[in-house]
Amino acid sequence: MNPTQEQASVPSGWLVTGAGGMLGQDVQARLAAAGEKFTALDRTALDLTDADAVQRALELHRPAVVVNCAAWTAVDDAETREAEALAINGDAPAHLAAACARTGAVLLHVSTDYVFAGDATTPYAEDASTAPRSAYGRTKLAGEQAVLGIERGYVVRTAWLYGTGGPNFVRTMIKLAGIKDTLDVVDDQRGQPTWSADLAGLLVELGRGALVGTAPAGIYHGTSSGETTWYGFTREIFRLLGTDPDRVRPTTSEAFVRPAPRPAYSVLGHERFAAAGIEPLRDWRVALTEAFPEILRVHEKENSA
Repeated sequence: MNPTQEQASVPSGWLVTGAGGMLGQDVQARLAAAGEKFTALDRTALDLTDADAVQRALELHRPAVVVNCAAWTAVDDAETREAEALAINGDAPAHLAAACARTGAVLLHVSTDYVFAGDATTPYAEDASTAPRSAYGRTKLAGEQAVLGIERGYVVRTAWLYGTGGPNFVRTMIKLAGIKDTLDVVDDQRGQPTWSADLAGLLVELGRGALVGTAPAGIYHGTSSGETTWYGFTREIFRLLGTDPDRVRPTTSEAFVRPAPRPAYSVLGHERFAAAGIEPLRDWRVALTEAFPEILRVHEKENSA
């Protein structure tokens, strides 16, 4: 092997999978801002359910860090299409894990609060027992287990994610605020609204920590600090819109029965990020206030076209 071939075989840079989604777009933006070299592959460029294709992609690009933002996120559909959801949420991470193990890459895999039962009363620690109550949660747990089976596998659980690059709760509430006089919103589910751009920055920090050895492999929780209910979240959205938050009325989960059960309690603890010397994410209200103008701008632009 000549020096050029040897240099080319050394893993370097980042690979973002699921790059076309909301979080994938934000990860790319954060990597670019940080001056990191990266390759972004969306689902048309790489079929993560094809183990051979995944292996070829990693051999071609030789990344030092892979950030997997791809996921089946249609929670209710997973109840009747669990095999399809498992292919993306379970099998695909397993293929990535196997390829990363062979090439020596760090794998950062994004997971969810749905792996828990959602019946806690204090924040879930990273090592809390999992007990998913939905098909979606089961498929995401399968993906976690595959990633945690390799030496350099990292799982970052998040929840209540919103941003500019795709459909999400904030954009839905902005739309409904413009067409409904009042809005009934669930007040018996607690969680941590999390801006996808903040999570993207956290993933970049974690990847860097993994490379220098300051962030051990394993499970991390990537959600904003603080907590609220969907009702409280919506009132804050209305306040930022400059409209009356009292237009939002509290109701219970029984008023919105869905095929997949929603966790009543999705608050996650952040001890492992702190232990790795990485500052946990800021309070959800502060993040939403910063994110809101851009989300609103994108919403208005799309609805004026």
